[in-house]
Amino acid sequence: MPRPPKLTPDELTAALPDLPLWSGGTDGLTRSVKLPTFADAVAAIVRIGFVAESMDHHPDVDLRWRTVHLTVVSHSAGGVSQLDLDLARRIDALFPG
Repeated sequence: MPRPPKLTPDELTAALPDLPLWSGGTDGLTRSVKLPTFADAVAAIVRIGFVAESMDHHPDVDLRWRTVHLTVVSHSAGGVSQLDLDLARRIDALFPG
């Protein structure tokens, strides 16, 4: 199945108002999720992992104590694609902020 292409700067600018918890540009979008405990942060990664696996699209994840730092980017497209926006929305549904 072909992957979607990298979004143009204008396409990304139009999409970002729907993703207020995310920041970045065409090279990647980032978000941090702070949880009450380290165990909660690990559990959050597992939840995100199941969503990502179901989409066959995986974020870069960095765990620092109780905070999960996420980056979504389509490496095959060389930047942010529609898949990244979809994954960001799915993550926001898990952790609305």
